[in-house]
Amino acid sequence: MVKHRKTVQYKHANNESSSSSGASDTSIAGRAFHLLSVWKTGAGFICLAIAVYVGTLGYLETRVNTPLDEEKVVQETGLSVPERYWGSYRPGVYFGMKCREPRSPVFGMMWYELAAAAHKGIRHLCEQNDNLPTYGWLRHDGLTFGEQLISDPPHQIHTSFIKTPGGEHGGHWTARINITATGKSAPPLVLIWYAALDESLGSGSHSRLWAERGTLMGHTPALGRFRVHLVPHSGILIHSSLSEAHSAGLHLLKEKFYSLLRIEDQPYLGRLAVLGPDEEIADSDKEVNFVPIQMLVETPFVLDVVYTTEDLPTPPVRGDEYTKTMEKLKMGYDEEFERIFNLEKKGYSAQDISIARAALSNMVGGMGYFYGASRVQSKYTREPVPYWRAALHTAVPSRSFFPRGFLWDEGFHLLLVSWWSADLALDVAAHWLDLINVEGWIPREQILGVEALARVPKEFVVQHNSAANPPMLLLSLARLVRSRPHLFTETPYRQTLDRMFPRLQAWYQWFLTTQKGDEPTTYRWRGREDDGFQLNPKTLTSGLDDYPRASHPSSIERHVDLRCWMYAAADAMAVIARALDRDTDKFEDMKEQLGNEDLLNELHWSPHTQTYADYGLHTDGVRFVRQQARDPQEGARVVRSVTIAPQPRLVTSAFGYVSLFPMLMKVLKPESDKLGNILEMLDKPDLLWSPYGLRSLSKLSPLYMKRNTEHDPPYWRGQVWININYLAISALHHYSVSGGPHAARAKSLHQRLRDNVVSNILSEYKRTGYLWEQYSGEDGKGSGCRPFTGWTALVVLLMADEY
Repeated sequence: MVKHRKTVQYKHANNESSSSSGASDTSIAGRAFHLLSVWKTGAGFICLAIAVYVGTLGYLETRVNTPLDEEKVVQETGLSVPERYWGSYRPGVYFGMKCREPRSPVFGMMWYELAAAAHKGIRHLCEQNDNLPTYGWLRHDGLTFGEQLISDPPHQIHTSFIKTPGGEHGGHWTARINITATGKSAPPLVLIWYAALDESLGSGSHSRLWAERGTLMGHTPALGRFRVHLVPHSGILIHSSLSEAHSAGLHLLKEKFYSLLRIEDQPYLGRLAVLGPDEEIADSDKEVNFVPIQMLVETPFVLDVVYTTEDLPTPPVRGDEYTKTMEKLKMGYDEEFERIFNLEKKGYSAQDISIARAALSNMVGGMGYFYGASRVQSKYTREPVPYWRAALHTAVPSRSFFPRGFLWDEGFHLLLVSWWSADLALDVAAHWLDLINVEGWIPREQILGVEALARVPKEFVVQHNSAANPPMLLLSLARLVRSRPHLFTETPYRQTLDRMFPRLQAWYQWFLTTQKGDEPTTYRWRGREDDGFQLNPKTLTSGLDDYPRASHPSSIERHVDLRCWMYAAADAMAVIARALDRDTDKFEDMKEQLGNEDLLNELHWSPHTQTYADYGLHTDGVRFVRQQARDPQEGARVVRSVTIAPQPRLVTSAFGYVSLFPMLMKVLKPESDKLGNILEMLDKPDLLWSPYGLRSLSKLSPLYMKRNTEHDPPYWRGQVWININYLAISALHHYSVSGGPHAARAKSLHQRLRDNVVSNILSEYKRTGYLWEQYSGEDGKGSGCRPFTGWTALVVLLMADEY
């Protein structure tokens, strides 16, 4: 038994040993499984984090070119708005017609003197260097007709058009070109009328152009089949020729025309440049998209260009009927102009009134219809990306230099346009607001289509989504609502404003979040960069470009003008919200906060100079020095040298437009002591006051009329700008009728400043034939680009005393 017991014990021990070994193996396997699980879980979390990061980055990358998900403001366009379908929507050419379609055919005019072609060249695009004595619309109602004078001595070219509504394809129109000459020995003129299609929109448009027995023919899906007859009915047509050709783009039409010219020997005419076949399309699959017709004419010469479609039986006006209809339209325009602006009743001369009519007409007639996609970038995109393709109906600042849309300019344009036509102003504003992205951002410069892009320097093409522009468009809409509240009780207007509201609110909120400063209720324009070559780094986003700010850009800056813009924006949002019976509390609260004068003074008032000013890292100890570049081949270059280290401080040495913004935006109360200080300094000739308007920068400022780089002349450093002068005159009018201790002084300054600005603009127009971008504070002479019938056309409202 003992043995057996031992055997049993032995077996039991063996069983325990076996069990212990199995447990150990299981424990190891468990730990391995646990580690594997942890690793898999960690790897999963890492993969998830990477996916989230990549997804978030992809989401952030696409926000810059994602439209705001709200109902579009523009509900009807193209043929749905037949009265606005055709127009002179090509402001960058001397005369051209197109319709409000992305794939519109375009029509236009070129000309050159036979005897002067070598040194004057072909006229086509509005160019500064053409140095024409004058050109521009004399009358244009933005709807039905327009007439324009182009002076190119010894020739005078009158262009005009009349639209004939009806049918399903946008109606008919007739353009008239009337060429006269001074002197009996004026040389023959070569006139070119052409049709073209926009190659940049790609193939598949199913649009065609061709010539048939001297008539321009075409077809597009929107227009159907159309034809353009050229009907000379006065003067001598010496010779004509035409060509069917392919152009690489609308911006290259003149160059393409040059390439089509062939020298031929003509009986009685000698050697003559005539249009020949386009050799590029002879043996290729390229389609005809450019048909020019060249006419050698003797003056006086009158040509009617008659556009017709097949669906409209009503004939377009031409010949004597055109002459009679034009006279009737001109008379009606003049009567309507006087009814709205009352300039004759105010005692202005017939010549002054004609200038005012031309100013308004150039604003309205200078409107363009553009289609394309901007190039945009955010900090999340490595390279610029295309915005979505969109249409834009907008006025332009200058047909010769800025024939495209600018955001803050358009706000000033609509101040005038809305007095002439609320419908037109709302249509333009609607197109702009439909360009807002999901962030609430609107690109400040619109470069849509090849014609616009070809005229913009590369460094200005890409728009960055941190870049703002003053919200003047919002203020203009609020002014329209405030001045004509009855309009917005009517269904169409109210519905349009209602669709605008969420977009305006998104834009307003974008300002509040992206342009805020480091301290509460402070704001800072983004986009300032110190490259070492600028005397004072530009602030393009403010609209005031090289106006002096803090010498060394930093995040501590606070800009008094932007703070005041935000006060005015909050007020504007409250006005619009109230008109739509929406809640105004948050806008009123913001207006009250930004209107707190004690807080404004704490942030921006200098007790030492008794002025408002920006704050930032600043020194006046800057100058230009010439420095040898590292690469000997580059030679010497002019760079900025800092002689006194910058300090955080108010930029009090830059007294000028920015210093006036608490008054310009009507932030200050009528009884404010600080308003009294501004008014006292306003009319001092050694500061801002001049006989021609308020200078942009004080004559005592260290940077007054100083170049900003070796190549950049002063821009907002002393010149008189009409948009800010209009704001000043409007503010002075406001304070003159608001009571308070400064009302009498404000009234006197208002009358004197308005008279100075108006008289100088009219005087310079009579002397030069143009409205100008800016005016000298020393002698009143126009400077910058011309014609500038953007915000300089506000002279019409100044003459009418309308604010």
